[in-house]
Amino acid sequence: MPQFDVAWVRSQFPALSRTVNGRPAAYLDGPGGTQTPRGVLDAVHEYLVDHNSNVHGFFATTQETDRIILDARAAMADMFGCRPDEVSFGANMTTLCFMLAQSLAHSLSPGDQVLITEIDHEGNRGPWLRLAERGVLVREVPVHTSTCTLDLEALERMAHEGRTKVIAANYASNAVGTISDVKRIADIARRVGALSVVDAVHYALHGPIDVRAIGCDVLLCSAYKFFGPHVGVMYVRGEVAEHVDALRLRTQEPTPPDKFETGTLNHEGIAGTTAAVDFIAEMGRRNTDLVEAQVPAGLDGRRREIVAGMLANEAYEQPLARYLTSELADTRGVTLYGPPTGHPRTSTVSFTVDGYTAMEVARTLGERGLFVWDGHFYAVRLVERLGLIESGGLVRVGLCPYTTREELERLLDAVRSLATSVR
Repeated sequence: MPQFDVAWVRSQFPALSRTVNGRPAAYLDGPGGTQTPRGVLDAVHEYLVDHNSNVHGFFATTQETDRIILDARAAMADMFGCRPDEVSFGANMTTLCFMLAQSLAHSLSPGDQVLITEIDHEGNRGPWLRLAERGVLVREVPVHTSTCTLDLEALERMAHEGRTKVIAANYASNAVGTISDVKRIADIARRVGALSVVDAVHYALHGPIDVRAIGCDVLLCSAYKFFGPHVGVMYVRGEVAEHVDALRLRTQEPTPPDKFETGTLNHEGIAGTTAAVDFIAEMGRRNTDLVEAQVPAGLDGRRREIVAGMLANEAYEQPLARYLTSELADTRGVTLYGPPTGHPRTSTVSFTVDGYTAMEVARTLGERGLFVWDGHFYAVRLVERLGLIESGGLVRVGLCPYTTREELERLLDAVRSLATSVR
């Protein structure tokens, strides 16, 4: 059977040579941001050295910058399965979502309803909650705390034709890895005449995205979650983008995608975003035999390679995540939080250890070169509903295509050591 070439992947990331207290650093912090491959570093460096300029002028570097931005739109269009003119860039997902919410506010009236969820990151909650200041009714779709899954039946009941204007939900939970049925959510929104807004920040590294198949109106993500620089990316369906009264300056282009891009963009970050997409495509080229049967028919070019890269990534990560989950579940004193076996999930595993706060666990692991996150990860409503805020939240482990079995064994040894030495 073909094997995922993790050795090649690891060779692309200079950061993986780091050590902490004499131990190799294990970057298990991917849900907070992945490490950066050499091709992305080179693209950012090359832009700043050879092409650095503002846009829309008549000399070499400005024209090169225009082309670099267009190339990045095309790269992200290949990643999303959309047109390049449906792709906009910004500082980050949260800033883009605030801009979108305030732009849509002009078309909302007191009493109109926006639905958000209890499982989402605040980046797809806070911008909509602010609309309550305008008299908009913002309601939360509940989460099943026993399974960390969204109550889609409740969403069906809460969505009202003519009254519900926006339904905002995440593709996958950055806190516990739950993947939600965003196609069903988009279908509900379309049925009642609402816009569907999908936060794909956490999902973007963990599976192919096809905005046409989902049927969503808006999808947002951030390049630094899939090997790129700190750049936010937003897809807005063309028919929707034309009618959004975007917050913009009078000197700004009035048409999409430019009308969503206020001020000078992060050009070097955008150059690096294209390189990040190309890195995923290269993973696809190198692992085509591993996932050939799973790649949908009819895809070609870079789009096909990106899909193959995402599928290969998950084919490698998912067995590692199952191994980690199984071993932690068998460790006395460890409590796992996430969807049940069989429910779609990313390779993100969250847990607590009896007798220790999440911060204490993360600090101890960090001293051993095991990089994990602790807390609520801005999915604060979910962690509140799980009853873990006062005790410091969760410990979160996120797998990437550069994660190895040996790193997980080191992690398990350290967690078991803590769990058997409860104070």
